[in-house]
Amino acid sequence: METDRPSFFERLSSLLLREPEDREQLIALLHSAHERNLLDADALSITEGALAASEVSVRDVMVPRAKMEVVSIDDPLEDIVAYVNETGHSRFPVIDGDRENIIGILLAKDLLRIQSEDRFRLREWLRPAVFIPESKRLNVLLREFRVSRNHMAVVVDEYAGVCGLITIEDVLEQIVGDIEDEYDFDEDEGNIRLDQTGRYRVKAQTAIEDFNAAFETHFSNEECDTVGGLILNHLGRVPKRNETVELGGLLFRVQRADSRRLYSLIVTILPAADAAA
Repeated sequence: METDRPSFFERLSSLLLREPEDREQLIALLHSAHERNLLDADALSITEGALAASEVSVRDVMVPRAKMEVVSIDDPLEDIVAYVNETGHSRFPVIDGDRENIIGILLAKDLLRIQSEDRFRLREWLRPAVFIPESKRLNVLLREFRVSRNHMAVVVDEYAGVCGLITIEDVLEQIVGDIEDEYDFDEDEGNIRLDQTGRYRVKAQTAIEDFNAAFETHFSNEECDTVGGLILNHLGRVPKRNETVELGGLLFRVQRADSRRLYSLIVTILPAADAAA
C-alpha cells in the first residue's frame, strides 16, 4: 500500500527547518525546491509574490487619478447604467465636482434594486469611501481589506489629495498573477471578438498578421509577432490596466494586465478625423 505523499506545506516546512538567514536565502531555497520538483511553478510564483508584497507600496499598483473611472453625483440614472455596462466594473468612486472630491462609492449591484428613476437620488445609494496613504504596503492593505471586507480604497498623498484608487483584485494580482472573471475570454473563443458596445476585445497573443486581416491595418511583424508585443514595443514597458494607446487609427485600451504580462485589449476604431490628428 502506497503511503500518502506529503502536502505542499509539509514539504515547505521541512525545507524551512534549514533556517535561511534572510529573504534572499529563502527565495534561493524555494527555487532549489522547485528544481527538485518539491514545489511546482505556480506555488513558487505565488510564494514569491507574497514575499514581494511587503516591499511594494500602494503607489506602485494603484490606478492613477487621471485614469479612474468615476461617476458624478449629478449624473442621471440612465447615464450611470450605461457607463456601468460599458466599463464592466463593480464599484465606482462618486465625485462631486472634480476628481479630488470623492464623496462615496457606488456598487453596481445596488442599481438592480432601484425601482423608479423618478425617485432616484444617487446620494442615498453611496457607500462610505475608504482613504489610505499611497505609502501603505500591499501586505498591510490586504490584511485590512480582509478584516473590513472592503474591496476598494481611495489613495491619497501626504497633502490629503486624491492620487488614485486600488482594489483588492489589484493587490491579489501582484501575488498570484492576473485574475480572470466572467467577462474574460474563454479558452475556446476566438482571439478577436465584437462585444455589444461595438468595441473589439482582442487577446494580446493575437498574431499581427491575423489582426491586420481583421482590421485592414498594416502593422509590421518584423520586430514582434503579436498584438501584445506591438503595444509593449511601442511603450517600452508593460502597460497598466485601462492604459490607452493610439496606433494606426485605432484606440487600444488595456483590459487585462499584471506587472509581468499583457493579456487582453479593447480596441476601438477611431473616427477618421481623430485618426488623422
